[in-house]
Amino acid sequence: MLWVLSLHIIFLTIWVAGAYFVPVILAGAGRHENNFSDPPQGIDSMARFVYTHVATPAALISITAGSVVFLINQSADFWLLAKLTLVAIMAAAHASLGLLIIRVERKQYAMVRAWSYVFIALLSVLIVAILWIVLAKPAVPEGVPWTL
Repeated sequence: MLWVLSLHIIFLTIWVAGAYFVPVILAGAGRHENNFSDPPQGIDSMARFVYTHVATPAALISITAGSVVFLINQSADFWLLAKLTLVAIMAAAHASLGLLIIRVERKQYAMVRAWSYVFIALLSVLIVAILWIVLAKPAVPEGVPWTL
């Protein structure tokens, strides 16, 4: 059980690092100002490589290991389902990051920098919320029907 939980935490860390790294690359590629030098070539392929070969496999392994921990514990507490909801939102945000990579590869730089900042902010909020839920394990709020 402990090794599965360790696997979950290790690959979650890799997923989050990759998910932070890709929008930073894209924000640099999406600059539209006239600079003294052009942005370096190959940024798009680096973003795609990190997304497809680092962040996405780490996300899949992390979610799978987390599901195994969930099945081993056989628990369906309120905090766990709230965490899974936030993880689902994080996975959807990860998928939208792939769409942002496609926009940059098609040279559609409009709002890429802004969306990169939005993604970083959203990811930060989700990570803090997930950490709080996991560490605090809040009880069911008053007035919420909970029948599990």
